[in-house]
Amino acid sequence: MQQEEWVKVYESPMLHQATIAQSILKEHHIEAVILNQQDSSYITIGEISVYVALKDSIAAINIIEEAFSDD
Repeated sequence: MQQEEWVKVYESPMLHQATIAQSILKEHHIEAVILNQQDSSYITIGEISVYVALKDSIAAINIIEEAFSDD
């Protein structure tokens, strides 16, 4: 079994933004996973990250930058 290396392509303190990034990547047929590292008691502490496979990382970064460029 071959293991893939995962790369963080997006980070936000807000879950809904990470979910939007994941959905945009899914629309472009890029598998993405969310890693929520926020504290369960204090949600202002910690970040939520979106990871993709290394082979998709450059395309994912470009897609996310374009999608969030109006922010």
